[in-house]
Amino acid sequence: MRHEKAGRLLELARMLASTAEGLTLDEMAERLGVGRRTAERMRDAVRDVFPQLEEVDDPPTRRFRIPAGLDGLFQAPTAEELAALAAAAELFAQQGASARAGALKSLEQKVLSATRAAARRRLAPDLEALLQAETIAVQAGPRPFEDEAVLAAVREGLLSLRTLRFRYEGGSQPGRVREVTPFGLLFGRSNYLVADEGQGPRNWRLDRIHEVQVTERPAARPAGFSLQDYADESFGIYHDDTEDVVLRATPAGAEDALRWRFHANQQVEPQADGSVVVRFRASGMRELAWHLFTWGDKIEVLAPEVLKTTLADEISTARKALRPDLS
Repeated sequence: MRHEKAGRLLELARMLASTAEGLTLDEMAERLGVGRRTAERMRDAVRDVFPQLEEVDDPPTRRFRIPAGLDGLFQAPTAEELAALAAAAELFAQQGASARAGALKSLEQKVLSATRAAARRRLAPDLEALLQAETIAVQAGPRPFEDEAVLAAVREGLLSLRTLRFRYEGGSQPGRVREVTPFGLLFGRSNYLVADEGQGPRNWRLDRIHEVQVTERPAARPAGFSLQDYADESFGIYHDDTEDVVLRATPAGAEDALRWRFHANQQVEPQADGSVVVRFRASGMRELAWHLFTWGDKIEVLAPEVLKTTLADEISTARKALRPDLS
């Protein structure tokens, strides 16, 4: 038990050393999953070990932080942490996300180079064993486009709050030069720039962006815009009319449905007959229809009608693709 308490205190110390603005007592309690009084006692215990803990006035509350960070003695990574980092880099590499894979590999090297030699020697056998015992199952799907020059320019525009100009080989006018206000990046099965050309945010495929430049014109996202909220509006990537979706998983598919996340804001309702009803509000009915194919007869569409129609149209299109002798 004493070791567990020491580990929790070190966890809190790392939190306080990793934040520039500091944490309030309520934030400490939330992150640690404890009550406020327990968070106070833990903060006091951390102060005893790390007297450099400082208090920052932030009316109507106070924040706490360890401004100079922690000594490397307290920061040695575990074999599990390094294995997870290596696995994430490998997953990005397999998906074609070479820029993010390279960033994680660079981070791995920095972590190891900052780790004391004795700790590295202790880690090596367990890390090697984990890397040999764990791998990633490759799933079929598009390889996301990640051009480092395009990503660098987009990120420069986001950080400097300036517009981007590029030739876009997509949309209704391929090859047209666009100038947009960048809002953010969406990474997934395909990668997109979320930006506004004057009609509100829309998605621009990164693999269709060419000759991108950061202009001198100022640009900023509108107040209150949340990239996460924007992404959550759609089932997948495409944004169109938002619909109230109601799906019913049959008793045969109920267990899978209870473990599945269809949407960030879904409501799941187990039924007396063993089925499960899932409700959420989203756009992107075509992508949802594509996904529902993977459930076979375990999912029924109760609403909206446009999803039922879209699903029927996709079934009809799939039938046309079959050879006559298989239809």
